[in-house]
Amino acid sequence: MLSEPTYLTARMAAPMVEAHFARHRAASMEDEKRLASPPEAQWIEAVIDVAFWASLGREEGYSPRISLALLPLEQARQPLVFGQRRRLTPANLLKLAPAVEQPGLHLGVWHDVDGLYVWGTATRVPPLCFVLEVVEPGLLVVKHRRAGGFGKFVNVAVLRGDHLQLIDETDGGLSDCAALRAFLPGRSLPAPDTGETDNVLLELAAAMRAHGRGGLVLVVPPGSGQWQQSIVQPLNYPVAPAYTGIRAVQRPGQSKRKWQASLRRNIGIVGGFTAVDGATVITREYTLLAFGAKVARAKTSTPVETMVLTEPVVGSEPRHLHPAQNGGTRHLAAAQFVHDQHDAIALVASVDGFFTVFAWSDDLQQVHAHRIDVLLL
Repeated sequence: MLSEPTYLTARMAAPMVEAHFARHRAASMEDEKRLASPPEAQWIEAVIDVAFWASLGREEGYSPRISLALLPLEQARQPLVFGQRRRLTPANLLKLAPAVEQPGLHLGVWHDVDGLYVWGTATRVPPLCFVLEVVEPGLLVVKHRRAGGFGKFVNVAVLRGDHLQLIDETDGGLSDCAALRAFLPGRSLPAPDTGETDNVLLELAAAMRAHGRGGLVLVVPPGSGQWQQSIVQPLNYPVAPAYTGIRAVQRPGQSKRKWQASLRRNIGIVGGFTAVDGATVITREYTLLAFGAKVARAKTSTPVETMVLTEPVVGSEPRHLHPAQNGGTRHLAAAQFVHDQHDAIALVASVDGFFTVFAWSDDLQQVHAHRIDVLLL
């Protein structure tokens, strides 16, 4: 029998998560047969509840890192099927966790009259499949594969103990700052005219965050050298000729999956250089120009004194503060660079896991910083 969940944050999250999946399913241009079965609130709550209590346990001294996909066996592609189903309990998750720590590997979970069970593992799940990732003890992330299929999974909600962060799919306070709209969670839905989304910067952000060393990326207009006025000269590591791997288009006869794999690899190459001390400079067309660059205030500029900080979380309010109150030297350098170069944006990964995007707001006439680490977990 299905036991009564005891993790109250799961009960709070379940109806909102159910509504998110229903909304995306209605807006998707995919054939409904290709989409995962829509998750129901009672099963969402139950999966989160079991995963939360499992996250607090340890198996042979290790905390579990698990990804659970809520889908029936028949919707999985090339699954690994257990000869005997296992009931979804914290104890069973702890036992299975060591086998499924690899990225992209999910435990397949479904339900019958007796409740939830684990049927095996899946490496590929359908679009809009409910996925729950146990990141660390007490930290869970609800996510799903993008409707277009490419790119990092879309985060729906972050649960940290008794704290629930529901991702804001609207403008998140970005209506006055077009440069930051590329980081809206709602962009996981393909554009009606093309059926595709441009998630390169979000993928690059994930690559920056993954190496754990922190990093700074400056995104500048193509064909312009004005950004160099805010960089210490000469450049430490210019790239000549400029690296255009991310811009590579799909070749005739090349499968979409192969092209996407190549794109991910090239994004990872650029992401690797962001671990080098200094700023990595790319154009808005994703051409790599330099890395290890040192940001300096332009001679004709003034020190940045204030900025507005937002976060794509339901209920969060914009905050006005000095850039030094938001982080360390990378954050201050990014804010100063955008303050000097209004047509540029800056991406900052902190070693503690925070991630912020900086852009100039014409309406506010100041730097707008947008914290997006909740989208990258």
